[in-house]
Amino acid sequence: MNDKIQGVWPLLVVIAGICLCVCLVFLIKFLIVQYRRNRRCGALDEMEGHDFEYFCAELLEKRGFLDVEVTRGSGDYGVDILAEKEGVTYAIQCKRYAAPVGVEAVQQVYAGRDYYDRMVGAVMTNQYFTAPAVEAAKRLKILLWDRGYLDSMMNE
Repeated sequence: MNDKIQGVWPLLVVIAGICLCVCLVFLIKFLIVQYRRNRRCGALDEMEGHDFEYFCAELLEKRGFLDVEVTRGSGDYGVDILAEKEGVTYAIQCKRYAAPVGVEAVQQVYAGRDYYDRMVGAVMTNQYFTAPAVEAAKRLKILLWDRGYLDSMMNE
């Protein structure tokens, strides 16, 4: 019986070593993904407003939006990007802020959606939205694409 146990030990050591190596590989991959995400998010937060608009436009193109156009900087009626996807036209307001986005952005894109005769209005941000902004968006039927949604778009 003692010989059987001694014969199993080398096998158990090999199995434990393989499991440890597999765990280390997954841990390293996870840390690399987190590092890249943090670098990307840090760069996102440091962009100038107009650079953020072009970044968002490129991200939308990669996600299958067509005819993506960044509007001129001033006098854009609250819309930074015009786009189309699957026959639906969009008016998108981009907000690169250091704090939560308020109701004003929702109001701006609501007006801009009608001005540009678009079907859907959306606000896209590197932050999150205040409770009044969320409530206004629900009532005005405006999509809110926050930091989490932006991260998911970047990861796909």
